[in-house]
Amino acid sequence: MTRTDSILPRSTPEAQGIPSAAIAAFLAAVEQGDCGLHSFMLLRHGHVVAEGWWAPYEPDAPHMLFSLSKSFTSTAVGMAVAEGRLSVDDPVLAFFPKEAPRTPSENLAAMRVRHLLSMSTGHDHDTTEYLYKRQDGDWAKAFLARPVSHEPGTHFLYNTGATYMLSAIVQRVTGETLLEYLRPRLFEPLGIAGATWETCPRGVNTGGFGLSIKTEDIARFGQLYLQRGVWQGQQLVPAVWVADASAKQSANGVSAESDWEQGYGYQFWRCRHGAYRGDGAFGQFCVILPEQDAVIAITGGTPDMQAVLNLAWTHLLPAMSPTTLPEDSRAHEALTRALGRLTLPPPSGLTASALALQITGKWYNFTGKRSPLRAVSFAFGSDQDICTVRDDHGEHQVVVGRGAWAKGVTTWYLTHPHSTEHSTVQPVAASGAWMAGDVYEMKLYFNETPFCLTIGCKFGADTVKLKLTMNVSFGPTEFPQLTGRMVAGS
Repeated sequence: MTRTDSILPRSTPEAQGIPSAAIAAFLAAVEQGDCGLHSFMLLRHGHVVAEGWWAPYEPDAPHMLFSLSKSFTSTAVGMAVAEGRLSVDDPVLAFFPKEAPRTPSENLAAMRVRHLLSMSTGHDHDTTEYLYKRQDGDWAKAFLARPVSHEPGTHFLYNTGATYMLSAIVQRVTGETLLEYLRPRLFEPLGIAGATWETCPRGVNTGGFGLSIKTEDIARFGQLYLQRGVWQGQQLVPAVWVADASAKQSANGVSAESDWEQGYGYQFWRCRHGAYRGDGAFGQFCVILPEQDAVIAITGGTPDMQAVLNLAWTHLLPAMSPTTLPEDSRAHEALTRALGRLTLPPPSGLTASALALQITGKWYNFTGKRSPLRAVSFAFGSDQDICTVRDDHGEHQVVVGRGAWAKGVTTWYLTHPHSTEHSTVQPVAASGAWMAGDVYEMKLYFNETPFCLTIGCKFGADTVKLKLTMNVSFGPTEFPQLTGRMVAGS
C-alpha cells in the first residue's frame, strides 16, 4: 500500500538491504503462529520497506497502545527536564505537598523522579489497583499512601502507578496535560494528528496507558528515537535523554532468552540484540534497533508477546544487510501481494439455516445478577445480520456481515480494568456464520483496540445458549455460559 500523505519515505526492501523474501517469511510465520497481529511496519535507514494491516484494521484508524503510552510519558518528562522545569533527582514528594502522608516513611521521602522513570520506586506491588479504588479520585494521594518496602533504586517492579505520577508531575510543572504539552513539542512536528489519551477522575492523563494513535505514528516515534531525538533537522528530544531513556537503568532479570529480562530504562525495555522498545499489553510494539538502523512498529491482540519478538529476531534481524541488495521484482511483487491480502478471517460455515426465519425478531431474556446481558435478539438477512443486545446500560445494536467484516459503531462494549473512560460510541467490525443448523457464531472486533469478542449461539426450541470468549484479557478470556429464554409473543 502506497501512502502519499506521509512524511516517511517508501522504498523497496532490497534498496535498504533487506530481502523481500525475508519479510514475506516473517509474515508467513505470523500467520502460521496465529499471532493475532493487527498491523506491521518495518523501517530501514529511515524508509518504510513494508507495511500491512490485517482487515478489519486500517492504516488511518488509531489503536489503543496500553503501556506503549509509557514511552511517550517518558519523552514528555525528558522535554520538561530540558526546559528546566524539573530534574530527575527531584524528590517525588516535592510535587505533592497536599497529597503527601502526614508522616512520610524514610523510603517514600527518598523516592526521586528517576525512580518513577526506572520502575524502582521500592514498592512490593503495582499500585495501579489502589488508584482505581480511591473513592475521591485522588490517584496521587493513593500512590503516596502505599507502603514503600524497599529503598528506592534497589528493587525493580513494573508499576503503572509510577508512570501516572510522572504524568501528574508534568501537569504540575507545566499547567498542561501530557497530551496538551506534547502536542506542539512532539505530535505536531512528527505529523501525529488525532491522538487521544485517557484521564483519571481529576483530569490527569493516565500516563502509563490510555494513548491511542496510528501505526505509522508509532513508527515515526521510533524513528525519532533512532535518530537520537532529531526530526527533520530539529532536536525535538535531547540526545542525552534518548541515551538515558534507552540505557539499562534497572536490572530486571537474568534470562538470556527473555526480552523482559534485559534491563529497563526510563519507561523503555531493553531487548536482546542491542535493541530497545516501548511496548503495551497484547502486542503493541515500537522496537528500535540502533545497530541495524531499523524500527519495527506493530499493533495486535496477542496473548504471547515474546513469540512475536522471537519471529522478528528469527526472520527480520539476520536478513538486514549493511549494503543494498539487487532488486528482486518477483519476490517484491509476492511480498506486496501478501501485504495486500492480510486479514483476520471472518467466521465461515453454512450459507443459511432454516431456523433463521423462525427466530428472527424473537427476544431472549437472561436472568441472574451476574449475567452481563439482559436480553438479545437477532434479525437474520440475506447478506448481513443484526444483533441487538440489552444490558444494564441500555440497548445496543451491531450489524454483522456474512463472509466479510461489516464496519459500524456500537454503544455496547465489555469494559477492561485499564480504562477510566469510554465513549458512548465506538467502532466495531463484525461478521457471522451458521456453523450448523442450530449454531450461529459471530466475531466482533472493536477495531481501535486489541479486543475481539466471539459469541457462539446454540438455539433450542425456545432457548438460546451463549458462549462469550475474548481473544485477550487482563482476566479470564471465557465467560460462563448464558441461557436465554424466548419471550412469549416477541
